[in-house]
Amino acid sequence: MGKRVSVRLLTGEREPGSTFTDVVGVLTSWTGGTLSITRRTGEAVRIAESSLVAGKVVPAAPARRRGPAASAPELDRVAARGWPPVISEPLGEWTLRASGGFTRRANSVLALGDPGTALDEALHRVTDWYAARQLPAYIQVSTGAEGTQELLAAELETRGWTREVSAQIRIAALAPIGDLDADASAVTLSRRLDDAWLARYQRSAEPSPEARTVLSGGPSVWFAAIPAEGGGAPAAIGRCVVDGRWAGFAAVEVAPERRRQGLAKAVMTALARKALDEGASAAYLQVETDNGGAHALYEGMGFTVHHIYHHWRASRQDVR
Repeated sequence: MGKRVSVRLLTGEREPGSTFTDVVGVLTSWTGGTLSITRRTGEAVRIAESSLVAGKVVPAAPARRRGPAASAPELDRVAARGWPPVISEPLGEWTLRASGGFTRRANSVLALGDPGTALDEALHRVTDWYAARQLPAYIQVSTGAEGTQELLAAELETRGWTREVSAQIRIAALAPIGDLDADASAVTLSRRLDDAWLARYQRSAEPSPEARTVLSGGPSVWFAAIPAEGGGAPAAIGRCVVDGRWAGFAAVEVAPERRRQGLAKAVMTALARKALDEGASAAYLQVETDNGGAHALYEGMGFTVHHIYHHWRASRQDVR
């Protein structure tokens, strides 16, 4: 239980010529003749014990991974510092975060480690804390790498919590991004979050004070913009937070009429060069799993998937 396994099972009856399939993931339960295995993507697969042919424990992560060496908890903590909430409070080793509803990342529990109490009591305290702030209760849970939280995901599912949004954490070496063949000469960099930059930012049409606080927060924050011809909202924007060896990219957006012109690459190249100047050597970013266009861009820049995180929302019966 709790180990990453590979199992082989029959897809039909045990007859000559039967076909087989393999499932790889973390074994999260084995009760009543049924196994539950959580895949890297967070999907739970239920398997009848009678269909099992073989199984074995396998390494928790591939022996080799392209990109910087990092654990999932390290990346989750770095990413949290790069997108800091307006309000936070510890619950054991968990961190409750609230920011007036601006993004799930800044309004969810970072559930790393032990909450310091039984899980059901911890979940009640979570839902009470968010209800007091008139916010839905979310818990951020990672899957797909060593040290991730497949067992917690399974416990939330059995309690009726709903997995709403999943996103990849991608990583890359920073220097190759700074060396990309991109015209970064038109990119302006600033420490200040201004109204022009926000006019291009799509997540908040009317930026709240909480949105401004989250976007401006972090160890060393830089905002990039490519001015539009004739003024108005920039043609492209981006944000980077430098935190030790890590440079975290976010909010890379391009005006619809200027897409496929290399502007996103130019913004990231300029930000990468600034982060390199500050001593960073590794890059990360977070992108929702269904954003195919962004995946193609980032793969072309050398980013590979490290692990996936999910936001689980409390069921009605857990709110009191």
